[in-house]
Amino acid sequence: MSRPLLLDLFCGAGGAGMGYIQAGFDVVGVDIADQPDYPGTFIQADALEYLKEHAHKYDAVHTSPPCQASSALTKGTNQGREYLNLIPDTRLLLAQLTIPTIMENVQGSDLRRDMILCGEMFGLGVIRHRYFELSGFDYTVPAHIKHRGRVRGWRHGTYHDGPYLAVHGEGGGKGTVAEWQVAMGIDWTTNRKSIAEAIPPAYTQFIGRQLIYGQQ
Repeated sequence: MSRPLLLDLFCGAGGAGMGYIQAGFDVVGVDIADQPDYPGTFIQADALEYLKEHAHKYDAVHTSPPCQASSALTKGTNQGREYLNLIPDTRLLLAQLTIPTIMENVQGSDLRRDMILCGEMFGLGVIRHRYFELSGFDYTVPAHIKHRGRVRGWRHGTYHDGPYLAVHGEGGGKGTVAEWQVAMGIDWTTNRKSIAEAIPPAYTQFIGRQLIYGQQ
């Protein structure tokens, strides 16, 4: 029996893509930048142009539009910089499809909060809240589990210990690449920037299993 085929747009190094692979999909990732570590089939192209031309080939589509315009981690340093917000254009194209679609982004983004996932729900060493806008399939939303403590690192000159790592940036007790890999559940790349921009595969494995097998 063939596996269903999912299109992973703005794929980066494949945090989302790996989760769908683990759930039972064959995955094709598309990104404007080369992604040599991508765990599925990779195509270097403009994501939205590819979607317009090839969406009919796929059983489902996942999108993770660039988040710098929305992220609380970059808003304070965005003065003088212009970041594209591709969420409206992506939403418009997804609305024209008759297959299941998923759009993912950071807290603070202009997404419907159909599902909010965090690392604590999956026993991970990160918090990493993410919003998911879901269409075309039934799904179950998990309960948000109380966090066990603080994110490890320096805050205003004081060091705080805790069970979670801050997987972004440099310094400040952010952790090693090896620690980030374990915390995120990512073992196929050692590229620090790629890991920092990814989502844990556990998130999309959870969604992907619902896509294939129905509500969990």
